[in-house]
Amino acid sequence: MIGNREYARRRRQLMRLAGNDAIVIVPAAPERIRNNDATYPYRQDSDFHYLCGFPEPDAVLALLPGRQPAETILFCRERDPVREAWDGPRLGPEGAVEACGLDDAFPVEDIDDILPGLIEGRSRVYYHFGRDSEFDLKLIGWIKRVQTLRGPLARAPHEFVALSHLLHDLRLFKSRDELALMRQAAAIAGEGHRRAMRAAKPGLFEHQVEAELIHAFRSAGAVPSYEPIVGGGANACVLHYRANNARLRDGDLLLIDAGAEYACYASDITRTFPVGGRFSADQRALYEIVLAAQDAAIAQVRAGKGWTAPHDAAVAVIAAGLCELGLLPGKPAAAVASGAYKRFFPHKTGHWLGLDVHDVGDYRVDGEPRQLEPGMVMTVEPGIYIAPDAADVEPRWRGLGIRIEDDVAVTRGAPEILTLGVPRTVAEIEAHMAGAA
Repeated sequence: MIGNREYARRRRQLMRLAGNDAIVIVPAAPERIRNNDATYPYRQDSDFHYLCGFPEPDAVLALLPGRQPAETILFCRERDPVREAWDGPRLGPEGAVEACGLDDAFPVEDIDDILPGLIEGRSRVYYHFGRDSEFDLKLIGWIKRVQTLRGPLARAPHEFVALSHLLHDLRLFKSRDELALMRQAAAIAGEGHRRAMRAAKPGLFEHQVEAELIHAFRSAGAVPSYEPIVGGGANACVLHYRANNARLRDGDLLLIDAGAEYACYASDITRTFPVGGRFSADQRALYEIVLAAQDAAIAQVRAGKGWTAPHDAAVAVIAAGLCELGLLPGKPAAAVASGAYKRFFPHKTGHWLGLDVHDVGDYRVDGEPRQLEPGMVMTVEPGIYIAPDAADVEPRWRGLGIRIEDDVAVTRGAPEILTLGVPRTVAEIEAHMAGAA
């Protein structure tokens, strides 16, 4: 788990970047109503969690670089035995200071009286404007209150800066403890995928296989890091398929894109395998292209390489394979140059991974692809998708969708695949599924 020393280090880094004349304001995620008086499962805002680990809603973190005696101040709910009997225990301000290693904490009900005084004298506010319109108005109100109370002598902030410019670059680089949590999230997700492969049989519904994933995640204290994609047959060609309600047929492929979130850190794995346990010759031919593309892409996940290097490597392999099978005309170089390959491979090869499954961090710096550095974690997920209604394609290829995805950390040497242990090659998949019979 992440300890208070690491949370404190993160806050110090951010305050050092913000400067002594700034204030950083980060609200917790609000509770969301699902329907009537039932809420969605609560998940803390990733930026808020990154800075303090406080798990409750109705809280605001204020960072005041250089302020003595308290630089880190939390506003949160007070203890309330009546509400806690219904909703569970609260830390309260005193408990929050002790549990999270903060300098001070106050009841959130007092924020209107206290925060304007903290804002006064600061020239810049770092905050995520536009995320929560209701909180935006509160912040503007606090600043106006400083101006109203002090009049011409008011020393209210005159500059507003997007917090993401500083904070998200810090989040891009994972610490040793973060990587340990991500390995755990990957291991849990891997077990879910292995269970799903063992369970998949012709005649079952997609959601019955999805249940195997959820069982593995919840049994290990994790939750899905996003809504699982469990798409059989042509459903695998729908990139964000989520209905998960079709019946599985013998001879079809089943694509499962599902990750586990453990202690707020995400994993993201995709596997594609035959419902009946064995690939057909055509399925195998396409699968081997995608697998070779992933191998080529993973080999490019090295410090000093550009962010686009893995994608470029995957594109080259997929274009060559599709041309060889006659699915693309002409030479591979022409298919890459013209973008013709995008008909069957329409997405990028990966994304950042961390507290969010599509994690924060710029992909380009000064207009150029960002260089990979140790501590970054990304997915590598090439795919081939041939629409079921592709009239100009031989019928044997139509409706085949294949994606293979793993989570890869950039190190000082060879890339570290966090999601090892999930059957990936044709032989591994068929052997694993045969063992489930």
